[in-house]
Amino acid sequence: MTQFINKKEDIVTDAIDGIVAASGGKLARLDGYPHIRVVVRNDWDKSKVALVSGGGSGHEPAHAGFVGEGMLTAAVCGDVFASPSVDAVLAGILAVTGPAGCLLIVKNYTGDRLNFGLAAERARAFGLNVRMVVVDDDIALPELPQARGVAGTLFVHKVAGALAQNGADLDTVAAAAKKVIGSVQSIGMSLDTCTVPGSPKEDRIPDGMAELGLGIHGEAGFEQIAFSSAKDGFAAMSAKLEAAMKDGPHVALLNNLGGASVLEMSIVLKELVNSSLGKNITHVVGPASMMTSLDMRGFSVSIFPASSEELELLKVATPLAAWPGVSKIDPIEIKPLNDGLTAIKPIPSAHKQTEEFLRNCCEVLIAAEDDLNALDAKSGDGDTGSTLAGASRALIDAMDRLPLADHTQLYRAIGLELSQTMGGSSGVLLAIFFAATGDGASSGLPMRDAFKAGLARMQEIGGAQIGDRTMVDALAPALDALEQGIAQAADAARAGADHTASILQAKAGRAAYINAQQLEGHVDPGAEAVARLFEHLNS
Repeated sequence: MTQFINKKEDIVTDAIDGIVAASGGKLARLDGYPHIRVVVRNDWDKSKVALVSGGGSGHEPAHAGFVGEGMLTAAVCGDVFASPSVDAVLAGILAVTGPAGCLLIVKNYTGDRLNFGLAAERARAFGLNVRMVVVDDDIALPELPQARGVAGTLFVHKVAGALAQNGADLDTVAAAAKKVIGSVQSIGMSLDTCTVPGSPKEDRIPDGMAELGLGIHGEAGFEQIAFSSAKDGFAAMSAKLEAAMKDGPHVALLNNLGGASVLEMSIVLKELVNSSLGKNITHVVGPASMMTSLDMRGFSVSIFPASSEELELLKVATPLAAWPGVSKIDPIEIKPLNDGLTAIKPIPSAHKQTEEFLRNCCEVLIAAEDDLNALDAKSGDGDTGSTLAGASRALIDAMDRLPLADHTQLYRAIGLELSQTMGGSSGVLLAIFFAATGDGASSGLPMRDAFKAGLARMQEIGGAQIGDRTMVDALAPALDALEQGIAQAADAARAGADHTASILQAKAGRAAYINAQQLEGHVDPGAEAVARLFEHLNS
């Protein structure tokens, strides 16, 4: 897969230079590229306990993103997913350690333990007071004699960092770090593996499956499960965490492993709050990308039964953008709409023929969902079919609330329903169309003329004309031909829709931003939807 890199061997140094350059002078790097890659605080005077962490790169913003006031003093960066050398770790220790001493915060991987451990021994030979703590928060593989260190490490960084910033001595900082380590538990889930630069991607996780407990270096987890929804996937994770969870209130850290969208992570947060864990989660850090695994499409959850003192340390302000802060979990508050936005609901009335007609039309659009999405993908964002199908399902669900026996009020009610349930500009335009159609019908216009009045209002507000490559290209000729019969209207709609495939310059809608080569030969999805509806009416 193509990636935004230069040379593979320069990935880490290039990234560090970018981070340091944009730090506003708050960060510096040690000399010694490319073998020594250490990011340090530029304002450090060695008067307080130094915190040094690091490990393999590829977990950004960890670890360099957490160097700054209230967190780390230095970060030692190895190659992607590889421990830094002993000399690099020693260089970081020597650069920031003064009389107050230094605490090394190390994740429980063999390379990190050995290289940081030997560097600590060599630093002590220089007369420096150096301690080391090892984070082992991953509960995914309980049979392992030494659990891995994953995103729960960030709780250690923050608690220890706040204490050090406030002037606590090394004994106090190290004891607090060990206490956090002893109570933090983490587990991850992903829908895909990560892409390591310069290496072929491992397609280990099939479509429709999710992997539980995989490591931050892409190591295989303990189980692959069928994935059907965020809710069900999170339930599998929460069962593992709940089994190890201590009593009392907890802080959760919701970490994006690199490839999940912000929208997805917000949904995962909702599932966290509503899960079996939720009753014990009082605060949350994130959701955010904090300790990633390159572009892995997954997330991890870390839970920490923080005491009141530890919670206050987590809340201590830090200027670092990589730390998203701690938020309190509260019940969702729902406020009523203002009177002007509260819908005036029509009086429902039954009419079997009208209900069957509407249901059939909705089912036509639902059946066309995939086809219309495929067409829209050629000229838009690929969601026209889903938008129309979603509105159709909502209309079916609302059938018993509609004034089916009063067509004038029915048009207006459909317009109101579409304005509330159908997204994007299409929903607004169709809501205008049906509302104006209802106005026309209430003034005594016959059905065809009422629909034409609705079309005129939609064109007036939306700005689309025949030839602009929109649904108007099928709807306008269909309504013109409707006086001759439904067969003629269906033919006109189809001819209008097919003609849009030869219109190489759209003048309205998202297709207006697409070049002619991408539009040529592809029917406008809105026009296609209109044509299919009229063809259904003629069948």
